[in-house]
Amino acid sequence: MSKLTNKTSISILALALILSSCATTNKMTMGVLEPAPVYMPKDIHNIGIIDRSLPSDENTELDKLDKVLSAEGKNLDKEGAHRAILGLSDKLGKNQNFDEVKIIEDANLRSPGSGVFPASLSWETVQKICDENDVDALYVLSYYDTDSKVDYKIVQKKIKNPLGLEISVPEHHATIFTHLKTGWRVYDLKDKLILDEYNVNQNITTTGRGINPVKALAAVAGRKEAVLEKSNTIGYNYGARILPRSVRVSRDYFIKGTDKLETANRRAIAGQWDSAAELWNEEVSNSDNKIAGRACYNMAIINEINGNLDEAIEWAQKAYTDYEIKEAIRYIKILRYRKENNRLLASQN
Repeated sequence: MSKLTNKTSISILALALILSSCATTNKMTMGVLEPAPVYMPKDIHNIGIIDRSLPSDENTELDKLDKVLSAEGKNLDKEGAHRAILGLSDKLGKNQNFDEVKIIEDANLRSPGSGVFPASLSWETVQKICDENDVDALYVLSYYDTDSKVDYKIVQKKIKNPLGLEISVPEHHATIFTHLKTGWRVYDLKDKLILDEYNVNQNITTTGRGINPVKALAAVAGRKEAVLEKSNTIGYNYGARILPRSVRVSRDYFIKGTDKLETANRRAIAGQWDSAAELWNEEVSNSDNKIAGRACYNMAIINEINGNLDEAIEWAQKAYTDYEIKEAIRYIKILRYRKENNRLLASQN
C-alpha cells in the first residue's frame, strides 16, 4: 500500500512539473494606486463628527431587551460608538486637507436602533448644525449595534484530588459571539449631497471557562475591550475612504515560443524588467505571428509597469488586431480602466 502511495505521489509531482514547464505565461504582481472610494470636495476644510447611534425614546425598551437577550454590557454600545467616533476623528485629524476636525457632542440626534440606517438628516438640520459649529461637512455615525450570542458546553476535566488520584470533574466553557454593526453617512452642506453611505460589520469571538456557567461567563476576560478596540479600528479605517489606496494587481506575460522569450522571463524573475523588454522588443517583428503577438503583449506589460498607459494600450491593441492574441482584449479593458482611475486620482489631488 505504501509503495502504491509513493508511486502515486511521484506521478502527481511529475505531472505538475510537466504542466508547469508547458505553461506559456508567468504571473507578476505590482502596486497600483486607486482613487479614493469617496470623493471629498477640495473646498471642505472643517469637519464635524456626530454620534447619532443612540436609540430614540420609542425604541429604548426594545433596545434594553435586546441587550439582556444578547448578554451585552450595560453601556457597551454607547462606549463602543464613542470609540468608533474617536477612531474616525484620529484619522481625519491627520488629513492635511482639513483645517479642523471636531466631535459635536450636543447635536441631540437619535436613530431607530437595531442596526438599521435611520432616515437621512434634512438639509435644514445639516445647515443648522454646520452653522452652529462652523463646519462644512458632517460625518455621522448613523447606527451602532452589537448582537451577541452565548454558547455553553460542559467538558470533563482531569484533576488530582487531595489524595493524588486523578478524577474527572465538569468544566463549563462559554463562548460569546459578538456581531458588531456600524453605519456611516457623510453630508456635504454646500452641494447638499450625501457623499457616502457605508456600513461595516465585524465578528468578535471571546471564550471563558469556570466551574459553573456564571463563572464561565465571568471569565470571558477582554470581551469588552476587544469590542471597543475593534470599534476604534472601524472608525479609523472609515476615515481612510477619502484617501487613494494602494492595491496589488496581477498580470500574466508570455514566456514561451523562442529562446529570447525564455531568457526575458529569467530576467523578469530577477527583477530586470527593462532588460527583459529589450528582448521582447526584438521579437515584435518576428516572422511568426504568434511570437510577434506575444512580444507585443509583453511590451504592453512593460509600459504599464513604467506608467506609460497610452503606449501600453497601443501595444495591447496591436497584439489583438494584428496578431489575434485573445488575452489582449481583456488587458485593453484593464488598461483603459486604469487610465480612467488615473484621471480621477488627478482630480482628487
